[in-house]
This record gives sequence, structure tokens and C-alpha cells, in this order.
Amino acid sequence: MHNEEIKDEQPEVTDPMEETTVSDDQGVTELEKQRDELKDKYLRLFAEFDNYKRRTMKERLDIMKTAAQDTIVALLPVLDDFERAKRNAENENSTEVFSEGVHLVYQKLFSILHQQGLEAMDTNGQPFDPELHEALTEIPAPSEELKGVVMDTIEKGYKLKDKIIRHAKVVVGK
Repeated sequence: MHNEEIKDEQPEVTDPMEETTVSDDQGVTELEKQRDELKDKYLRLFAEFDNYKRRTMKERLDIMKTAAQDTIVALLPVLDDFERAKRNAENENSTEVFSEGVHLVYQKLFSILHQQGLEAMDTNGQPFDPELHEALTEIPAPSEELKGVVMDTIEKGYKLKDKIIRHAKVVVGK
């Protein structure tokens, strides 16, 4: 009888492998979920950093392209004065002379600025574009097809490596 009592008092033995399998499956799915979240965060962070590198590289290149912009803009009035003097000297009724030396200085200045990426904008006869031109005044157009077209350029516009640094001041036909 004593043996029977001992058997009744023993707890029921369950297979420990069954319990660990269920809890292991839950643990694995949680770890996989965490892994996927971390992988997603990593990929987003990597993409963000890659975009940052590209953006800063582009900004550096833009800065290097237009590093001399302030100096060139400051020299534009000098270039304008040279062109006015040259135009005035070429006028038949003018008594002023545009000497060969002054012409060489003008050519050298213009070629140096051109090497730096400066380009004069061609405006006469072009359709008026407020992105490129600044209209100082409007005059009656001699014909219908000249309405909205640049009739005269008061001050040349310039681009520095495809970036407008001075808008052309123009007279537009209306």
C-alpha cells in the first residue's frame, strides 16, 4: 500500500521538448521580426546616408563651378564700359578712337571671363522670357509678329556655366 501512495503523489511528467518547441517557435518569430525591423532601419539609414553624400557632392561641385561668381559679377560693368567705348569708337560720326592697345585689353578680359564660363545672352529678336529678361519698357511693335519680342537690349545679360548671373535689360514690342 505504501507503493501505491507514492505513485499517486508523484506529479504527472510531461515531455519538456514539447514546451520548449512552442516557446522556441515564438522566440524565433520574435527574433525574425526584430531582425526584419533592424534590417529595414539599416537599409533606410544607408539610403539616407547615400543621398546625403550625393547631395553634398553636388553642392560642392556647384560651389566650385560658381566660386568666382562674385568677382565676375563685379567685373561685368567694366566689360559693359569697354563695349560701349568700342561701339562709340566704331560709330562713323565719333571723334573718339578705340586704340589697338585698349582693344587688346578688352579682348583679353573677355577671353579670361569666357574661360571661366561667362557667356553673353543673345536677346535681340528673341521672344520675351521673364526668366531671362528684365523688361524696362515696351514700345509699339512695327508688325504683328514682333509683339512680345525683344526689340532692343539696353544691358546684356550673362550666364556663368548655364546659371543666370545677370538678367538682360530689354525693350519689348507690344
